[in-house]
Amino acid sequence: MAILRLFTIIFLDTGLNIDIIFACLYLAGLWGLFKKSGLAGWWALIPVAREYQLACCAGREDEGRVYSLTALGKIILNVIMVLTNYSAETAAESVSGVLLAVLALVLVIINLVYRMRIVFGLIEVYGVRRRWAWLWLSEYTRWIPALLWGWSTKYKPEWQIEDIRAEMERLATHGSARVMDEGLTVNLKERSVREFFKKKILLRDIHMAIPQGHMVLLLGGSGAGKTTYVNAINGYEKAKAEVMLNGNNMYTHYKRMQYEVGFVPQQEMMRGKDTVLNTLLDAAKLRLPKEVSPDQRRRRVDEVMEIFGLTPVKDNLVEKLSGGQKKRLSIGIEFISNPSLFILDEPDSGLDGVMARELFVQLRKIADTGKIVIVITHTPDRVIDLFDDVIVLAKDSARTGRLAFYGSVDEARAFFGRQKMEEIVKSVNRKEEGGDGLADDFVMKFAEVQHA
Repeated sequence: MAILRLFTIIFLDTGLNIDIIFACLYLAGLWGLFKKSGLAGWWALIPVAREYQLACCAGREDEGRVYSLTALGKIILNVIMVLTNYSAETAAESVSGVLLAVLALVLVIINLVYRMRIVFGLIEVYGVRRRWAWLWLSEYTRWIPALLWGWSTKYKPEWQIEDIRAEMERLATHGSARVMDEGLTVNLKERSVREFFKKKILLRDIHMAIPQGHMVLLLGGSGAGKTTYVNAINGYEKAKAEVMLNGNNMYTHYKRMQYEVGFVPQQEMMRGKDTVLNTLLDAAKLRLPKEVSPDQRRRRVDEVMEIFGLTPVKDNLVEKLSGGQKKRLSIGIEFISNPSLFILDEPDSGLDGVMARELFVQLRKIADTGKIVIVITHTPDRVIDLFDDVIVLAKDSARTGRLAFYGSVDEARAFFGRQKMEEIVKSVNRKEEGGDGLADDFVMKFAEVQHA
């Protein structure tokens, strides 16, 4: 009996005999749902994987990861309870029993929350009333909508998984940017990872050429791939791409080219008990080539302190600096190597309008020396006059990061028909994220512009 119960826990996600019939009906319904969505029906029989595939059918792949992990957690806890003869009567007799009960409750709640997010996605896909969601709440009734939607010809999904793949091909831009001898050229075909039973494409078809001396704003909503894109062009996470900086390949000459790229993350990673001078001297030892002499390093540190207005506070402890001074120091650390490409992730985070403006003016001056400066910021409109170009990344219908626009600030306003940068981001964000849901339209529009 124990073996039979373990089998029902693992494969049917239930340990009670009375639930077996309902579980089998539910799995039969999922079989039909998966087939209607263009998936193999047998996915319904695979524990954990079926939860993820159900989320894909609903267009809620991100939620599916959490949903499937909580389903796995529930199965593991149920197995533990069977093997330890756990019962409600004995649960309060030990600390481990109480902790097990609390953990089980947390998993059930999280699982239910994400199940309902997926259910509302299915409701949109099948075009039915939201009242159907009530039936999905209970293990005893969710088989009803699953069977009806899965096997009745009355209910048909508005799209299939294959439709999304076809849409990805339709939106593909197979061109490439001309490689420049001076400047940054990015021809990124694909950046992907293996995740949850299949290949997940994070970025696709991003082609652009950025001249020297340009300050570029990188825009995109949450999950659009801004960080992934930045990591791909600086060589930290290689993609299926050709990234050329001043005629040199970032990937094939990475060790040499890493001195040509400066990246300032959002988080400041500096020791508070060090002085400004010692912080920059340590950075010089790490970021300048080994053949650079100590005297040359010191001269470079003095230059950087002068550029960023840090000379008056060179003997001050980092922890005693103001917010603006800390930001300038964190930028100075990366600027030590005199990079040709300078990337900054929200350098104005935590700064007021005046201090942020001052910081961006300094970045503008750096770009004017012939550097390429790429900046991610969530408050672009207060400093947009300082930028030359705008990159807009957006998630398409397959949740893949795509290039929705690259060009001048004025061209961006004309292309999107919006004056503010925040409005441009809103236009490409998905509707469930508070956006206008026009990502595919603008990705396709820009692809046509590139091919014209």
